[in-house]
Amino acid sequence: MTRWVYPKGSASQGDWEVSLGVQDSQAVPGWQYAGLQVARLNQGEQVSLPAGAWERMVVPLSGSYDVTSPRGTYHLRGRHDVFSTPTDTVYIGCDSPLAIRAVQAGRVAVAAAPATTHFPDQLVPAQDVDVALRGNGPISREARNFGMMDNIQAERLLVCEVITPSGSWSSYPVHKHDQAGPDETALEEIYYFDMQPLPGATEGVRPFGYQGASASDERPLDILTQIQPGDTVLIPYGWHGPSIAAPGFDLYYLNVMAGGGERDWKVTIDPGQNWIYQAVESVPLDPRLPMEGQK
Repeated sequence: MTRWVYPKGSASQGDWEVSLGVQDSQAVPGWQYAGLQVARLNQGEQVSLPAGAWERMVVPLSGSYDVTSPRGTYHLRGRHDVFSTPTDTVYIGCDSPLAIRAVQAGRVAVAAAPATTHFPDQLVPAQDVDVALRGNGPISREARNFGMMDNIQAERLLVCEVITPSGSWSSYPVHKHDQAGPDETALEEIYYFDMQPLPGATEGVRPFGYQGASASDERPLDILTQIQPGDTVLIPYGWHGPSIAAPGFDLYYLNVMAGGGERDWKVTIDPGQNWIYQAVESVPLDPRLPMEGQK
């Protein structure tokens, strides 16, 4: 399991507190397409990435940033934290160096995938982010789609973020996307986590949740791991989920997906769990969503 689960600090490289699936990062056997880097920057600090056969998307987790490529500088207004609001993001096409400078201190993520087709840089303003409220009752969640099929042009890269309120489950019923076909695409997926305690929590409390994944065929996969802020889980194949927000803590994850075939998010739901949708059909959406409306 250890090659798929990376507690905070275990996948650091140079300026990056997370560096997985990209050039110069630690090798992950059997992993080919999806990449993620996360850096914490003070005001005025900068990180740079060289040109190469990589397409990238810059996602402020907190703070605000100026992102510069050969085609211009893009100001990302950012946010206080991942729970407060959607954020501006920018896609940078392959063969482009880029620099990220913190206008306000915070954490910034760079999603990446190998690419040879050059697409133009694309700024996605926060007000244009597609916010989808999914599920009912205890499987309610909020998906913010800024880097999916209809949001940007890209060769492989798919990026979104999901918020699950305290006590709820997301990535549930469990799903898979590991076989190319008319109803499913083959995509690796990265989950990068954050959490926030509910108001009134004991000072210094340690947030946590749980992430699961399991085998869907003969390839072994058995993950059920406690997650904390800054942890990363790679899911190469198999059933994704559940992602569990422990009571007392709201859960966030950034998803980065990429594969070797069609750029689309087509999934298969575990047929043994499909009935769950009907079981909660009459239960209202969790009233705490959308999360940004509650602050």
